[in-house]
Amino acid sequence: MTTILDFEKPIMEIEKKIEELKQMSLESGMDSTKEIETFMQQAEAYKKDLYENLKPAQKLQIARHPERPNFLDYVSGICTDFVELHGDRQGMDDRAIIGGLAKIDGRPVMIIGTMKGKSTKENLEYNFGMPQPQGYRKALRLMKHANKFNMPIVTLIDTPGAYPGISAEETGQGVAIATNLRDMAKLTVPVIAIITGEGCSGGALGLAVADRVYLLEHAYYTVISPEGCASILWRDAAKASVAAEALKITAPDLLKFGIIDGAIKEPIGGAHHNYELMCSEMKNTIKSAIEELEKLSPEDLKSNRYEKYRKMGAFIEG
Repeated sequence: MTTILDFEKPIMEIEKKIEELKQMSLESGMDSTKEIETFMQQAEAYKKDLYENLKPAQKLQIARHPERPNFLDYVSGICTDFVELHGDRQGMDDRAIIGGLAKIDGRPVMIIGTMKGKSTKENLEYNFGMPQPQGYRKALRLMKHANKFNMPIVTLIDTPGAYPGISAEETGQGVAIATNLRDMAKLTVPVIAIITGEGCSGGALGLAVADRVYLLEHAYYTVISPEGCASILWRDAAKASVAAEALKITAPDLLKFGIIDGAIKEPIGGAHHNYELMCSEMKNTIKSAIEELEKLSPEDLKSNRYEKYRKMGAFIEG
């Protein structure tokens, strides 16, 4: 059964009434087809209007929906012949980042992403999608492999942030992410990054230094989680909705600021309502980006990527 979010309850009430009307029509023998169709049309119009005008805090809830597709769901829906590659070559294999060789309509790619579970057991296995240093080292190893064999790189990102525990700090969390930022900038093959749910802080950026960065319609991309921001600014995590508004974390604002290159439309209600349609939209976006980027020389890819990130933000020297 799909988890219902607070703001979706009016939709559920309408759909419940439609089902009751259908049942009454069946039991009484009266033809209520026109009335049912009218209610259904009204419900669809309401849903369309609701999901097209969500507040950042509501998008936040959809981005974190427990039934949202995860990395392996997308791989199975977009790719064929996926072969997972393990390990950071230092004796460790972080399950919060998964990657390997695959084909998208026959074209070889390296696909890498953060992985979340859908149950307590899975979330423990994947550390709730929070990578440790060995995960970033594994990801970079796979990227360098793709670079060597001239394969496009696709990264799918859904993480509340890099793991903040003592073990991660002791094994070089900051250095691992910084190394990825530096070395991803030097790659000479097309790199496409898609934030599919949560894209928080350096944990997301460690996989997102790309030629094209896309955001799913109800995903978010931010320097800090709204709860973390609210805790710092107001000493109150309950003000996360205010922080979400101020941080400008959703696709329209990120497009305006030049942080992302495009938004990918989700099925009405979110990606979890139609995995197949979501995968199709993502696949088309990835193929189009690769075809465009493969026309550029390796040097142009690097220089354009450098310029892309140099233009982000504004500062004043005093």
